[in-house]
Amino acid sequence: MKRDYTTGTSENVRIFTGIEVEHTPAFGKPTLFVVGLQPPELILSYLSDKDVDHIFFGANHSFNPSGIEDWVEWELFIREFLEKGLLCSLDIPISHAEEFLESGLCEYENFIPQLRIPIPYIKQWNYNTMIKLDDKGYNISNPGVWAHSLHDLMDRSKFTSWDKYKKDEALNG
Repeated sequence: MKRDYTTGTSENVRIFTGIEVEHTPAFGKPTLFVVGLQPPELILSYLSDKDVDHIFFGANHSFNPSGIEDWVEWELFIREFLEKGLLCSLDIPISHAEEFLESGLCEYENFIPQLRIPIPYIKQWNYNTMIKLDDKGYNISNPGVWAHSLHDLMDRSKFTSWDKYKKDEALNG
């Protein structure tokens, strides 16, 4: 698939295949990547044509619901595949993390929620930089906070370079 590597997207491509290269529980699995909401029948047809073990929803940062109707549509869309026993991931922007928990999708053992937390120019942060997993306020929903060294989180074994994404194959568009 030809991608615009300046933006990370490819115009008109809505479904593509590749190997999951990000270090998630689906790492190394043949994957069907789905951009936005697509007809379930179309996805099922590609699943029957391709030997895939995993569906990655919200590809190319396409999960961004606005309004209750969007939330319900996304939940029902993904739930259909989870209930078929398929391993499914969703790329979730951190701005939607709290709202997302209301969906109930995290209750499925075959669901991989992937929280996307952009940190621009990550290599410019010094060795003392910390990432704090916090609460939305003091003692509101979490038992405390977790502080991690940004340097330690950038472990080489968890890194995926941009060139690993170049082997994806567009199925439409």
